Amino acid sequence: METIDISQTQEIFTVSRLNREVRFMLEGTFPMLWVEGEISNFAAPHSGHWYFSLKDASAQVRCAMFKPNNRRLGFTPKDGMHVMLKARVSLYEGRGDFQLIGEHMEEVGEGKLRQAFDALKKRLSEAGLFDTAHKKPFPPIPTSLGVITSPTGAAIQDILSVLGRRFPSLPVIIYPTPVQGDTAAPHIVNAIRTANRRKECDVLILARGGGSLEDLWPFNEEIVANAIFKSEIPIISGVGHEVDFTIADFVADQRAPTPSAAAELVTPDSDELSISLERSEQRLARQIQHKIRQFQQTLTWTNKHLQQQHPKRRLAEQTQRLDLYELTLARLQKKLLTQHQATLATLKVQLAGLKPTHLIREIHNQLSLQQQSLSNIMQRRQQQEQQQLASLAAKLDGLSPLSTLKRGYSITTKNHEVLRSANQTQAGDKIHITLMEGSLDCTVNQSNE
Repeated sequence: METIDISQTQEIFTVSRLNREVRFMLEGTFPMLWVEGEISNFAAPHSGHWYFSLKDASAQVRCAMFKPNNRRLGFTPKDGMHVMLKARVSLYEGRGDFQLIGEHMEEVGEGKLRQAFDALKKRLSEAGLFDTAHKKPFPPIPTSLGVITSPTGAAIQDILSVLGRRFPSLPVIIYPTPVQGDTAAPHIVNAIRTANRRKECDVLILARGGGSLEDLWPFNEEIVANAIFKSEIPIISGVGHEVDFTIADFVADQRAPTPSAAAELVTPDSDELSISLERSEQRLARQIQHKIRQFQQTLTWTNKHLQQQHPKRRLAEQTQRLDLYELTLARLQKKLLTQHQATLATLKVQLAGLKPTHLIREIHNQLSLQQQSLSNIMQRRQQQEQQQLASLAAKLDGLSPLSTLKRGYSITTKNHEVLRSANQTQAGDKIHITLMEGSLDCTVNQSNE
């Protein structure tokens, strides 16, 4: 991977580019490794991916394990579980978080077997038991096939089914042996030695069905590895499922992912034998050499470009981002619900204070105060009106004719009209004179103007 010398450049990085370069550097520097710790903050969104932290007494690291790898596990992790995680070092670009991308997980009990497995694998590899120089070729068309497995297991049935379909005329010799338990390894060794001593077949299949690491442990014993290495008959291992690897797989001359696949590898398809194998092989060899020369020119660049731009990686990152949003949304929804609950409680208290009984009592008190205020206003108004009436009565009394009469004057009328001048009368007119006390009806004798 190309690295950048910061001291030799003035280039300014964006945050996205910096995180991407750091991720490439981490993934290109660290190999796949095993990390042991305790699970905490485990989360499993609807996508099927797992997110958690792996911690020990003084540190922790974020981890992600995607759905395709999760489905191969026989258990679901939970907080507090002590595990061993097979992972690659990476960086989540969206947040710049250092993280581990899990490929496989084992509980610590199984992890001890894994440590023993790795230690034996390293020791045998250093001793040369895995070297390709010691691998023996298989005959193109075997004359007899030997199978070392349990005669009652599913593996032998799968092998016989494949042979019956592909090469039914091939003789099969079964060397029965237990394939699980503490005594299985010596029996397997004895079966390999028996087959080599009898020389009844020209290829051997060492097989059993899938199981846990503990179930497959007889195939991880050193005595079995040495027996396979010393066998003069080429051996193909077909132990467990495709994801299972044992020490026997590395020592054997060839490894098949399953017992059925082992039967297919050692036998030709009878329908294809009608074609001239030698001529096809030569033509294929020339084509392969030509393609190899072409591919070697671009393989390095294509591999690097694929690792950086592969849609599967980008999809995994986007899926992780979506899961982060989903978890964040769940937290926000919970927070919003809590806030609404608090608001509802406050409104309930306020509503209790606004009950109709309280409101009616308050309105009644206000009405009483207003009635008292109205009564006071009416009393003051009545007093003012009485005072004004008395004043007007006094003024009216001063202007009343009765007051004038009291002072010795009289009022003279003719035909109910007040006389103000003597020329309003003639001799003989009847007039009426009103006095202070009583009145007079008189006749005019003479009018003096």
